[in-house]
Amino acid sequence: MDQLSTVLVTVIVLAVLFALLRRGWRTRVRRQSGIAAPAAPPEGIEEREPRLVVPGMYVSTTETGAPLERIAAHGLGVRARATALVHDDGVLLDRQGAPGLFVPAADLVAVGTSSGMVGKFVERDGLAVLTWRLGSTVVDTGFRTQRAEDKQRLLDAVEAIVPAPHS
Repeated sequence: MDQLSTVLVTVIVLAVLFALLRRGWRTRVRRQSGIAAPAAPPEGIEEREPRLVVPGMYVSTTETGAPLERIAAHGLGVRARATALVHDDGVLLDRQGAPGLFVPAADLVAVGTSSGMVGKFVERDGLAVLTWRLGSTVVDTGFRTQRAEDKQRLLDAVEAIVPAPHS
């Protein structure tokens, strides 16, 4: 009976913890409901030849300047294996198990690197970070390339489609 009690208490504690985690996630999604939904990918983008294709990992999207505050709304908080496809009109992050995320070139603000953001911390400058406008919110989206040598190619390809700043 002693082992059974221990197992039952453990199962109950774990169930309560998972319920609290789920509640916290839902609260975050509800609190961020005012954040605009990402743009849909343009029609026929799958058939077009991209400038660059790089496999890797979609890390997360956060508000710029808050790398530990994941945006959970609209499925942006789900880390997933992904392929980055850079097109002339934007970047498509084709995520496995989650909807694709399209970042229009017109919304890109900058591209850079970071050693981490919520969901992944790596060596110095190990993440490619796209800074872009999601409605009225400026956000950072992190992507970890599968091969280190692909990171600079990705940064260069995205930099080539970032619009020139308005003077």
